[in-house]
Amino acid sequence: MITLTMADDKDVLRDVWFGRIPTCFTLNPDEVTEREAEAYYLLLPRVSYLPVVTDKVKKHFLKVMRAEDVEEMWFEYEGTPLKWHYPIGVLFDLHASNTVLPWNITVHFKNFPDQDLLHCLSNSIVEAHFMSSIKEADALKHKSQVVNDMQKKDHKQLWMGLQNDKFDQFWAMNRKLMEYPTEDGGFRYIPFRIYQLFAHSFLPYVLPLFFPSVLFFLSFILSILLLFPASVVSNHKSLVSFGTRILIRSKNSDELNLKNYGIFI
Repeated sequence: MITLTMADDKDVLRDVWFGRIPTCFTLNPDEVTEREAEAYYLLLPRVSYLPVVTDKVKKHFLKVMRAEDVEEMWFEYEGTPLKWHYPIGVLFDLHASNTVLPWNITVHFKNFPDQDLLHCLSNSIVEAHFMSSIKEADALKHKSQVVNDMQKKDHKQLWMGLQNDKFDQFWAMNRKLMEYPTEDGGFRYIPFRIYQLFAHSFLPYVLPLFFPSVLFFLSFILSILLLFPASVVSNHKSLVSFGTRILIRSKNSDELNLKNYGIFI
């Protein structure tokens, strides 16, 4: 068994992990405050989730609010509630990739949009969502063998690595999930998650192909999954992964190595 991800691509993985989005948080002007609320600035990690990294934002605005005026905190960008269970980088790429930085997010403490957002009253809910995603992917790749063989403390180390923004702590465990058993023919399936604006995300998978004469191009895969002709995907759809726009017009730029990365499109 070899580990392609950590051995060959550690610099790339580190660059992805430490990707940051300059962000300006401002309080919704309709909120009741005892004095004017100043904006709060943060560098948001792309790979994390809003509830995990915005505790300082909440504490900042609570200083100017009365306890009776505070309900569940939620965020919106230009009138669109931001789904906390999407990675921060995905939210930015979906809603604001063409905007001038910093990314301006509005903070609310009233009128939670139940029809648009899931409630998240503690980080334990984010942890449960995160581990569910890990288990979904491992079920496709390894028949859940890796996750099931890990101890509870290993699961906790994965989560704490993400929560504390510790690359080495996270990847010490995550590398097990990314090991590539070549003697068994590789991953059973290659999971990847597709996010669409104004549509639900979903987790499809593709069979790994290892024959030099057979190439699986991204436009072809997406044309099947999204029920669009390949020409429509190539000419009319914008594809972004970790902030990088994917070119799918040529053969060379169309080949996608899904084995080594967690792909969000």
